[in-house]
Order: sequence, then C-alpha cells, then structure tokens
Amino acid sequence: MGCVPVDMRVRRLLESAYRRHATPDFVAHDPLQVPRSFAARGDAEVIGFLTATIAWGQRRTIVANAWRLVRLMDGAPGAFVDAASARELARLAPFVHRTFNGGDLQQFVRSLRHLRRTYGGIEEAFLDEGSVGDMGTAIARFKRRFFEPRHPARTRKHVADPSRGSNAKRINMFLRWMVRTSAEGVDLGLWTTIRPADLMVPLDVHTGRTARALGLLTRSQDDWKSVVELTERLRQLDPLDPVKYDLALFGLGIEGTLTAR
Repeated sequence: MGCVPVDMRVRRLLESAYRRHATPDFVAHDPLQVPRSFAARGDAEVIGFLTATIAWGQRRTIVANAWRLVRLMDGAPGAFVDAASARELARLAPFVHRTFNGGDLQQFVRSLRHLRRTYGGIEEAFLDEGSVGDMGTAIARFKRRFFEPRHPARTRKHVADPSRGSNAKRINMFLRWMVRTSAEGVDLGLWTTIRPADLMVPLDVHTGRTARALGLLTRSQDDWKSVVELTERLRQLDPLDPVKYDLALFGLGIEGTLTAR
C-alpha cells in the first residue's frame, strides 16, 4: 500500500489541518492535558499511561476520571506507583471508568511498579536490547512484560496486542504523547530511544473514517493491518514524523468537512 503516491492535494490539506490543530489550544480539551501538567518524567509517563488506558468514551468524562486518578495517587503518580502500601492501593478500589475498574487499576499500579523495577522504566519495557524494532512486536513485548506479575485474567483485555489484530489505538496514542516533540506545545517529547519515525498512527473509527475519505486507507476494518497501511501512507509525507498527521486527521474529523470517497 505504501507505494501508492499520496495526492498532493491531500498533502496540502493535511499540512494545513496540522498547523490549525497542533497548538496548545488542542490540549485544553484533550486528555493529554493531564500528563502535560507534570514536569517530572516519572509522573507524566505513569499518569499518561493510565490516562491513555481509559481514553475511550466522552472526552469530558475521560479528562474528569484522569484527574480523579491523580487525586487518588496523592498528586504524585510516579511516587505512588513506586511506593504505595497495600492500604494505599486499597483506596483505588472504588474507581470505575466504563469496564476498567478499581481491581484493574490496582493491578496496573503493580505492573507499572514491576516495569520500573525490572526494566528501568516504561519506555524500556518496549525495547529489546536497547532497540524498539517493529512497533507491533514491541507492543506485544510490552504487554507480556506488563503481565509478568500475577494478575486477574480480566485485566489483560485493557492492554492491546497487535499480534492478535488489535489496532492498539490507546497504546499508540500514549506512545505519541511520550515520543513526539513538545515544540508545538502538544505532545511531551519525554522519551529519546523510541523515535517519532518508529511510531504508528493511533487508529480509531473517527481517524479511520477521515483517512478513507482522503483515500489514505483502503481497508474497511480498523485493525492492525489498517494501522500499518495508513502509517505507511503518512510516512510518504513525513518519514521522520508520520504520526504528526494523527492530529490533522483528528482535527478534520472534528470539523466534519469530509465525505467518504
């Protein structure tokens, strides 16, 4: 799919949409505002991962529940993950966001603690001998490591696995937040081993619909194969930072000016 040239009109449309939407104003209404509020990497990546995990449903509800997570973790997510006692973990039990409940949250804290202690951090848990390689493989590797501690079987569904066909939208969004440059005041740019060129587009029904309307995506399913197809097309436009166009596709979808081809 990547060999099909992108129409120059589509390129101009995406570049224009990116300039309109890749601004700090975007953050004011997006769950990204929560990790962006933390200066310390450890705090930002922990709450960023948890915020991305619950990022489905209405944005207002996602943002409200992400800030509730911050309060439950005493305003210091990194320290809470590293040192929360059993009694402090018990405070998380009443939390609910759709199908993600307090038991899932407690396990996520334990698993994040495991990653930080065993692998040196969340970014490092994606890597194999210091390299990320293929991102689909890296996400599957991350999931295996995340669930190395004993865990409830039901909690596994809250971490996607591209090897099983999942589009891994929320993990790809989290990776975008952590890896892409912070120059525009949107993404955080905290990680340095994984590069923007390694990222895959966070695909959901809205970005998929917009991408199909622009002729960037031919598959009808919003699965991992579609993520690969769309990312390959976007790499034609910017091989070093293809996922910047996620912001453009999202913005065009919000504007509602496109119709499917």
